[in-house]
Amino acid sequence: YAPWCPACQQLEATWESFAKESERLGITVGKVDVTQEPGLSGRFFVTTLPTIYHANDGVFRRYRGSRTLEDLQGYILERKWEAVEPVAGWKSPSSIMMHGMAGLFHFSGWIRVSH
Repeated sequence: YAPWCPACQQLEATWESFAKESERLGITVGKVDVTQEPGLSGRFFVTTLPTIYHANDGVFRRYRGSRTLEDLQGYILERKWEAVEPVAGWKSPSSIMMHGMAGLFHFSGWIRVSH
């Protein structure tokens, strides 16, 4: 997410409620400010905001469903993530390719600040 993003601001209350339910759901919920962590933005190849990923045992899946609290909870409780194709190996946030992409995002941020 980014603090200036209207769609992120619209999702914020729902996301906070989802995070409060995380212990009951047996998951960890977090958010990353891409303006503060440009490397993660590159590593996850974030092109739209907000972007939601589900990670389980090193396998990443991009969540593209409805952003209601009920649908987010259902995605976990009903194990709907199992029907979602994992991110391709070369595009996985843990791949060498995405490590390089993270470096490029850091470098572009450094250039912007230096300029």
